[in-house]
Amino acid sequence: MITFHNPLHQGHAPQHEFFRGERVPCFEKPARVDYVEASLRARGHALQAPGEDSAAVLAQVHAPRYLDFLRTAWRQWLALDAANAQVQPFPSVWPVRTLRDDVEPANFIARLGLYSMDNGTPLAAGTWAAAKAGADAAASAAACVAAGARAAFCCTRPPGHHAGPDFMGGYCFLNNAAVAAQWLRQHGAARVAVLDVDYHHGNGTQSIFYERADVLFASIHGDPRTEYPFYLGHADETGAGPGAGCNLNLPLPAGTGFAAWMAALEQACARIAAHGADALVVSLGLDTFEGDPISRFRLAADDFPRIGERLARLGLPTVFVLEGGYAAAELGTNAVNVLEGFEQA
Repeated sequence: MITFHNPLHQGHAPQHEFFRGERVPCFEKPARVDYVEASLRARGHALQAPGEDSAAVLAQVHAPRYLDFLRTAWRQWLALDAANAQVQPFPSVWPVRTLRDDVEPANFIARLGLYSMDNGTPLAAGTWAAAKAGADAAASAAACVAAGARAAFCCTRPPGHHAGPDFMGGYCFLNNAAVAAQWLRQHGAARVAVLDVDYHHGNGTQSIFYERADVLFASIHGDPRTEYPFYLGHADETGAGPGAGCNLNLPLPAGTGFAAWMAALEQACARIAAHGADALVVSLGLDTFEGDPISRFRLAADDFPRIGERLARLGLPTVFVLEGGYAAAELGTNAVNVLEGFEQA
């Protein structure tokens, strides 16, 4: 499969995060994509550097002041104290209910909280460059498909589907799937479907498209009553305004195995077909794997080719965008299994 990779992803390499209240080494680490790239090459798939600039599309899916903050955040952090080069900043206050979010604070940590949904999305010196190159890769994959390719894969990190219009979260800074979908809309697709198969609900993608009828968002994920991101992803969230009926959430309980998961995929595929989509974007999270350290579904490596096969039967030009998957050593095998299942169908 045509694959666009992120040549700058290793620049985003924070050392630790907060997980369930404890400071731990980062689960979202450069080795994740290193393993995927190695598996792609080992199985004969060539990798290309991105050739498109996502800047114009980013300005359509993210708020300008959020992009301005991300672009300059590390410089702002170092300007406070040169010693901050060795310190990871984390937010400690957030503008929750009754607090104002329309006025940007002067305090850096307060600004970081304004643009964050959690304290588990650490910044590093190369975060902006890595995130922007990933968005460029997503735009490049979408451009390839818009030009007539059957499918393309955006192999990148950090992931993107938790990043909303004006906030980061869940290891995500820029929403790569939204970039791909918006690119496709602007280059010939009247309707696009975004299918998120990550264990964690793609709250950012849902938020970006929730009031739009031209982009259907469908997600199969862990029940948000017990699983991150907790505050979005319920079945009664079906879209609003012009987007009413264009959002489908299929939450499943922890411990779900492949048969029940595939039944949910059939529901999602039926809705995509009914939507009349001209193109498909797949947020390809592989943390549904039974060995994932922070997720609780029970899909095996041999199940992933069947996912690719089913998606191929939709008959749509398709952009795959890598999202989560934290059993790093197995991530490459699982990702390529989906892609080859798709190609061989």
